Amino acid sequence: MGCVMRLLLDTHAFLWAAQEPAKLSTPARAAIEDSANQLFVSAMSVFEIANKHRLGKLPGFDLVVASYDAIVGRLGADHLPVSASHAALAGKFDWAHRDPFDRILAAQASLDDLQLVTVDRVFAELPWVATLW
Repeated sequence: MGCVMRLLLDTHAFLWAAQEPAKLSTPARAAIEDSANQLFVSAMSVFEIANKHRLGKLPGFDLVVASYDAIVGRLGADHLPVSASHAALAGKFDWAHRDPFDRILAAQASLDDLQLVTVDRVFAELPWVATLW
């Protein structure tokens, strides 16, 4: 039996796990589907999905926003709220990347000792954030 992993799903990984698991890498999908692992979805992800849907960047995702809690539950994941500590660290990172969603996820992964499930290579710039893809 392998080591239990504590995984934070990046927003795209959450959406793909929920709707298009074939888009996930084989290791990411196996880790997400392994019920021994702990999955977390950030409150920042629902904000990102709702915001991008409002802006027309995610058309047809109104059902995901409306069913967010149920989808998180179906995946066997836990909600991860954004704390003041997460926000402070995200703001202090010496990182040129300005995306507030990514900055919060990086802070959450770092502070809560979570491995970030993401295809986004920008996180490789942060050696203290472990990623899985």
